[in-house]
Amino acid sequence: MTKGTYLGEFEIYVLAALERLGEEAYGVTVRGEIEERSGRMASLGAVYTTLERLAEKGFVTFWVSEPLPVPGGRSKKHARLTPAGRRALRESARALERMLGGVRLGLRGEGGRA
Repeated sequence: MTKGTYLGEFEIYVLAALERLGEEAYGVTVRGEIEERSGRMASLGAVYTTLERLAEKGFVTFWVSEPLPVPGGRSKKHARLTPAGRRALRESARALERMLGGVRLGLRGEGGRA
């Protein structure tokens, strides 16, 4: 990856959530995915700020849904990965795999062997 394309931990979480959620990715669902899978609490503000930063890098685009078909139904601002975002996520995951390769972390539980 070139300078300026490295991803921080939370950016990786957000991009991974977008990949998993597909067309259902918007602020609330992204936050839920991050909290459920990582155990890390995330504010909506942090999610939206990160989505905007990733959009500036060319990794995310936005689209607005039709309003929900109920009285007072609102549109939602959805996010999706761009091809560059998918590449950045893949490259970051590979870099983590290389860094962690051979490191004994005991991920099978307390006292278990990895």
